[in-house]
Amino acid sequence: MKALPVVLLAALAGSPGTAVAAAAVLQGLDKITARISTFEAPLNEAVRFGSLQIVARACDKKPPEETPESAAFLEIVDIRPDSPEVALFTGWMFASSPAISALEHPVYDVWVVDCRKDSSSEEEIKPE
Repeated sequence: MKALPVVLLAALAGSPGTAVAAAAVLQGLDKITARISTFEAPLNEAVRFGSLQIVARACDKKPPEETPESAAFLEIVDIRPDSPEVALFTGWMFASSPAISALEHPVYDVWVVDCRKDSSSEEEIKPE
């Protein structure tokens, strides 16, 4: 099951006109404080948002001549010191339709905003 994102990333890398990103740009809402935070999740690295651990496995952004869309394959786990880890979400999230595949959590919301390419590349992916 863990090999699936790698296969999808390899397929995306070969697609003409599709830019392979180095990180997913995410936003998170803390429903208790009503604060929205924007943060990056580098591919295959764990980042924390509250009690959530988020790993972005792939991020895909369509080129400007196609219908605008950014999507990220995310694995989200709730980690609390007083209880075992709970896997909350594994799958694709789409920037244009966050309700299609949303994280269901009583305290946090997380959604995809964009994909960011590695800064060393000649073509930078910019938010729309």
